[in-house]
Amino acid sequence: MEPAVSLAVCALLFLLWVRLKGLEFVLIHQRWVFVCLFLLPLSLIFDIYYYVRAWVVFKLNSAPRLHEQRVRDIQKQVREWKEQGSKTFMCTGRPGWLTISLRVGKYKKTHKNIMINLMDILEVDTEKQIVRVEPLVSMGQVTALLTSIGWTLPVLPELDDLTVGGLIMGTGIESSSHKYGLFQHICTAYELVLADGSFVRCTPTENSDLFYAVPWSCGTLGFLVAAEIRIIPAKKYVKLQFEPVRGLEAICEKFTQESQRPENHFIEGLLYSLDEAVIMTGVMTDEAEPSKLNSIGNYYKPWFFKHVENYLKTNQVGLEYVPLRHYYHRHTRSIFWELQDIIPFGNNPIFRYLFGWMVPPKISLLKLTQGETLRKLYEQHHVVQDMLVPMKCLPRALNTFHNDIHVYPIWLCPFILPSQPGLVHPKGDETELYVDIGAYGEPRVKHFEARSCMRQLEKFVRSVHGFQMLYADCYMNREEFWEMFDGSLYHELREKLGCQDAFPEVYDKICKAARH
Repeated sequence: MEPAVSLAVCALLFLLWVRLKGLEFVLIHQRWVFVCLFLLPLSLIFDIYYYVRAWVVFKLNSAPRLHEQRVRDIQKQVREWKEQGSKTFMCTGRPGWLTISLRVGKYKKTHKNIMINLMDILEVDTEKQIVRVEPLVSMGQVTALLTSIGWTLPVLPELDDLTVGGLIMGTGIESSSHKYGLFQHICTAYELVLADGSFVRCTPTENSDLFYAVPWSCGTLGFLVAAEIRIIPAKKYVKLQFEPVRGLEAICEKFTQESQRPENHFIEGLLYSLDEAVIMTGVMTDEAEPSKLNSIGNYYKPWFFKHVENYLKTNQVGLEYVPLRHYYHRHTRSIFWELQDIIPFGNNPIFRYLFGWMVPPKISLLKLTQGETLRKLYEQHHVVQDMLVPMKCLPRALNTFHNDIHVYPIWLCPFILPSQPGLVHPKGDETELYVDIGAYGEPRVKHFEARSCMRQLEKFVRSVHGFQMLYADCYMNREEFWEMFDGSLYHELREKLGCQDAFPEVYDKICKAARH
């Protein structure tokens, strides 16, 4: 009872302090207090509930039976919208604060909300090597189930709460993407409810135009109700090698070389300054040297990016064996390195051992309790961006990031981009090696101004035929946006499928210049 009494006393003192100082003051200047006392326990409760629910649903095999009824209900909602005169655009009824994107989707208040309660794994077919899932299935759900039966996704994006629907309608990447491409490239079929309420299934050979147009479309061609995704056999561990590299030219050369080696299952780079990085390469294996086993996902372990930094500080090459699921979610506990700005002492050993089992707070709850003042502060003084550029442009790109925003660490993740129809493809007719440059944190460049600095960075990315991930704040105007993305197939299908009166154009849904 003593811990519970102590927690209650702390909560009472906190409420008295809030009354004295005001909630807005506390949320802005002492956010860690609110996060530790309220959001961490609440996040843990959320996680337990959703884990137990997913386990029960899968064991009872109830999801496939209920799925068809749920899809019919979505079709009914769309047809009712149409019968009522199609007065406003449609969007999913999922609250904006539940998404991983930090962007606030104000369109939810003005558009017709279609409720889509689809959050289950429907089928795992190990013979066809396919998993069929509903759009709100999270990466945490997928790894918990698939790794327990010896399978995995070829590309399994990092954060637990990322959903299949978000990764298809937006995009997803991981350190295996140099072999398999983006998340959309491991998908073999999509099932959608269209603007007229009809149901359609699309694959590379059946309704192929729609299949290639759906990724990156942000729900503006139809409502995703299921997806089929490739799976591959999993092994127990990742044999992970750490190599510190110094000098920008040496970093780019080493990173490019490792990205081109097919024997590497995983490749990732963490850039701690313009000329200091650690490059990691991994191979799945069932064997591990006990003395080099490191279960990095345990709550009391140092945050992964801090652990990696030690190899740079000591200038030593390292070799570790990491359990597969721990590797997949290595950046989850610290939300890459974003949590250090919210809980500055979060990586302290005392905090990790006492409270690390509740970390991280859910991004959705952080958004929900952010408040307008804090949101504006984040918008002006914080960067969360992923830019995808050709690997051959990496040195220029890193210099541009350094000069325009100066945020470190920077995440480097290579991927192959096939020459396929759709919004995103290489400039030429052949598959090309690209790299995702992820910048998350507070810019250190003098006189940083979000709009002008980001527009400058976006201009560079367009100039090298790169792409900006659409979960982030986008400052381009309409003409610039469609210079970056190939809208030919997308616009053709919007007209053909009657989407123009049913869904906003993707630009109007995500760009700051178009939102009110």
